[in-house]
Amino acid sequence: TVLRKSIYLRAAPATGWAYLTDPDKLAIWFHKPAMPLTDGPYEMFGVDSGDKLMWGEVLVAEPFTRLEYTFSIAPMDGSSSTVRFALREVAGGTELSLVHEGLPQGAEAFGLTLALDRGWDDHLGRMRADVHSD
Repeated sequence: TVLRKSIYLRAAPATGWAYLTDPDKLAIWFHKPAMPLTDGPYEMFGVDSGDKLMWGEVLVAEPFTRLEYTFSIAPMDGSSSTVRFALREVAGGTELSLVHEGLPQGAEAFGLTLALDRGWDDHLGRMRADVHSD
């Protein structure tokens, strides 16, 4: 199971990169890590609850072009998936692509797939709205 998303931002790739890696920017649209997502293990926490919501390890962090990390959440029962973001400069802004793969398989896991699919739509929509609010 692979989720693929793509949005356009009216901003430079450096701005998109900040929204993917900076804890304060991540807190606007996603969850907040204690440290920037640039190297090694990470944990992300609910902005309002403070609860640990996801964790993993940053695998690749190429500023302004590519970020890849493992992704685990409690409903995955200890398994891990991989999230890859790619930023590509386009006329007028940036194309931001996401590929989330390695998700649990089978009919019993489809509810999780649907929840993650909807979640990424919501999260990326909040990112785009905040980037475009300036």
